[in-house]
Amino acid sequence: MLTPNPELDPIDPVVHERRWITLGVLCLSLLIIVMDNTILNVAIPSLMVDLGATNSQIQWIIDSYVLVFAGLLLTTGSLSDRFGRKGALQIGIVLFGIGSAAAAMSTTANQLILTRAFMGIGGALIMPATLSILTNVFRDPRERGRAIAIWAGFSGLGVAIGPMTGGFLLEHFSWHSVFWVNIPIGVAALALGARFVPTSRDSKQRPLDPVGAVLSMIGLASVLFGIIEGPAKGWTHDTVIAGFVIGAIAIAAFIAWELHTPHPMLQMTVFKNARFTAASLTITLVFFALFGSLFLMTQYWQLVHGYSPLEAGVRLLPHAATMMIVAPMSARFVERIGTKRVVLTGLTLIATGLLLLSTIAPDTPYIVVISFFVVMASGMGMTMAPATESVMGSLPRDMAGVGSAINDTTRQVGGALGVAIIGSVVSSMYASRIDTVAAGIGLDAAATSTAESSLGGAQQVAGELGTAAGSLFDDANSAFVDAMTTGMLLSAAIIIATAVMAWRFLPAVAGTPDTVPAASPGERAADPHLAPSAGE
Repeated sequence: MLTPNPELDPIDPVVHERRWITLGVLCLSLLIIVMDNTILNVAIPSLMVDLGATNSQIQWIIDSYVLVFAGLLLTTGSLSDRFGRKGALQIGIVLFGIGSAAAAMSTTANQLILTRAFMGIGGALIMPATLSILTNVFRDPRERGRAIAIWAGFSGLGVAIGPMTGGFLLEHFSWHSVFWVNIPIGVAALALGARFVPTSRDSKQRPLDPVGAVLSMIGLASVLFGIIEGPAKGWTHDTVIAGFVIGAIAIAAFIAWELHTPHPMLQMTVFKNARFTAASLTITLVFFALFGSLFLMTQYWQLVHGYSPLEAGVRLLPHAATMMIVAPMSARFVERIGTKRVVLTGLTLIATGLLLLSTIAPDTPYIVVISFFVVMASGMGMTMAPATESVMGSLPRDMAGVGSAINDTTRQVGGALGVAIIGSVVSSMYASRIDTVAAGIGLDAAATSTAESSLGGAQQVAGELGTAAGSLFDDANSAFVDAMTTGMLLSAAIIIATAVMAWRFLPAVAGTPDTVPAASPGERAADPHLAPSAGE
């Protein structure tokens, strides 16, 4: 007679038999929301022209989605545990589809910012549900590690193929199509999910924490507002300073509230686990580098090299393919040489790729640039799955919901910060250079303002000039590329620091037992989420 395995029992035999089909449906659901994070990158020039969007508005069009997404993840994770993960997944897909349709019909940049934020609500319901359902369906630790590797591979694939998909659509349709395409994919995910995704929920339900949710949203939104608006308004502008101050106060209040409320949205004790914290920070900073670099490179391909949106997207295909191939392989690498060595190898490759990208010039051949990107992509694929498994594996199963929500939040926060911080650094350096160039060729104030707002704006001004057009065009391209390479250097420095942290705190061997500091009996009584979960 077989000895019951707590990781495998109890589970419906039909659910177990369909687990790989279920994983496919979860990956499809994940793909639509992750792809949406980057599909807009190739539409940036079109949005600048059609909607008259500034650099700041472009960053908010991208970051408003990620901002709401990240801020709501912990709350929606709790909702899915209470009311059912399958239901949360399906409601999220419906909301995401409604938001996509509204975004496609936007006529101003501000409307698009608001509809993108609404899409973030749907995404926040979808993403934590996928990982929670995966954990519920795959009970064997080795199979779960491989499933997470595939899940991470699709996450990376979605990020990387977004520009290619957007480019294909923009080649044949308007920018509105990058939102309409979400509708048929969402319908397919809904239909397949109804058939193959099992229902699960926790039998012991933790009360919601609306105060924590509001404070976390205010804190993150305010800090990102300051980062995004700083280059446009100046870092000492009253509005920018107010954003940072409000953000700092809200974040401090969030931490204080979570430490003292009997039903916290986020158990702060999990961060006392150095391995958990190191893995979470690793995910955050890797996504920082990924989103920041893709944000810049799509503009480099289109505005500096003059590629069409489709050509720019297709040129990122090797990046997507590399991540998709390497990520599932990382689970086997971990089984052979351990988590720490695999993650450190991946981080080294990411840093190397970013350092190489910091050497490119306006006329660097495509084959050279994409080879640097492939180096970085291989590191991404090798790092993400082991880091995710470290987050989930360092917690006991009764805290799997918390681990899933934090894992998803770190990805989205990292992506938002990557676009905001790297974009802000590049915008500041670019505007400073263009100001000098404009003074040298005698541009008036209005033309100078347009040229400083973006590289696309400078090229538009150059097209209206006479003999000075060539000089402005070339100088603007050089200014953008110089600023971009500085952004790559900053990302590389952050990844190197991440590697040092991972070397110090990540477990050396896959599956190394670890637990968070134990909660007191009173804390367990007050917070049912810390009690064993029968629904898992």
